[in-house]
Amino acid sequence: MLDGNSFGNETGDFACGDAEGGLPLCESEDQVSKPANGTPSSRFLEAELELNAHLRGLTFSEPVRYIYNPLEYAWDTHRCYVEKYCQAGQSVLFLGMNPGPFGMAQTGVPFGEVRSVVDWLEVTGEVGRPDNEHPKRRITGLGCTQSEVSGARFWGFFRKLCGEPTRFFRHCFVHNLCPLIFMNASGKNLTPPELPAAERETLLAKCDTALCQVVKALNVSMVIGVGRVAEQRARRALSAAGVSARVEGIMHPSPRNPLANKGWEEIARAKLAELGVLSLLSNT
Repeated sequence: MLDGNSFGNETGDFACGDAEGGLPLCESEDQVSKPANGTPSSRFLEAELELNAHLRGLTFSEPVRYIYNPLEYAWDTHRCYVEKYCQAGQSVLFLGMNPGPFGMAQTGVPFGEVRSVVDWLEVTGEVGRPDNEHPKRRITGLGCTQSEVSGARFWGFFRKLCGEPTRFFRHCFVHNLCPLIFMNASGKNLTPPELPAAERETLLAKCDTALCQVVKALNVSMVIGVGRVAEQRARRALSAAGVSARVEGIMHPSPRNPLANKGWEEIARAKLAELGVLSLLSNT
């Protein structure tokens, strides 16, 4: 989720060693097993595993010192989320940018504020730890006690609107374009736009390709970027690849956004009504 310019301001996740001349992504853990083929969830997971393989071949230079990827160390809970909720017939894909430090970084679930993930989505599983954690940015998994505001707002809104997760996921799914979070030596969060230009474009080009694979695998008809950056990136990627899907956007629920702090739920509700999505989700 692309917001904030410090780790405490909502962006998230995979750590590797300090390497002079460039920071390589670490190898995946042995316990990351491949899903069976056939279902939408299995095709989705295959695309993510393929993206992970490509991302591990990248290197990042200063100011990047730490890179966390929850699709490695939190694969167990992430796979639970996908296998439980990614299903045939979903027409809308909500797209975030990259993980939050107290959301997906901890849980493996997009916008994955812990209480929402545990109490409403009822996702279970083990969360490991990155190979090289910043001492001030530890991963505590589903036991994390700090709430992520963006995730609490996002899932809290849909909980109020839908009542039960099954109503939301009958028509919608939630995904992040990029699974990585970047930090400098002090632990300060670095968003993708803050990376060196060439490294950023190489990274996002691979994420764009994976997004196109996901949209085709799920056969969704609409992608809703959560935040302007995710919306713009999705529009560019799908158009360039000739993938037929309508791209729209809603405001990001970040606490760094003054408008979101004044009433994100009302703004999101109005936009979803305009897009014809609200009627699919409301339990009234």
